[in-house]
Amino acid sequence: MAPQLKSYEDVLEYCRERGMRLTKQRQFILKLLWDTDEHLTASAIYHRLRQQDKKIGYTSIYQNLVILVNAGAIERIEKAEGSLYSHPTLCHSHVHCLDNGQVIDVMVMLPQEIITAVEAQLGLEVSNYRIEFFAHQPQPRI
Repeated sequence: MAPQLKSYEDVLEYCRERGMRLTKQRQFILKLLWDTDEHLTASAIYHRLRQQDKKIGYTSIYQNLVILVNAGAIERIEKAEGSLYSHPTLCHSHVHCLDNGQVIDVMVMLPQEIITAVEAQLGLEVSNYRIEFFAHQPQPRI
């Protein structure tokens, strides 16, 4: 995962440092993801870029998303309906609404005791974590 990419300019520099070619298509995708707080499907990315009169095809979208995820420049969330993409943010978790499919970023800090216990159990140093919550809309009480 890319550390502390706070802006579009940060992610461009991150990609350059890794020797990635910053094609127009990659820049279109990165700019779109940094300009929204939503998690988008590849299809939504395609349609939004086409609405902006950007010349990019489905195949190019998918190929670039794979490259950008593998480089740690963007984040992918796997769902049964397909993958969602967004810009990475600081350590955060997701709430998946089981009623409407929405994915919401939330900040949840684990107590240090839990992180220490995981590190001791595995003999590794935790550098980041993500918690996935699954929730329903509250039902009206009768």
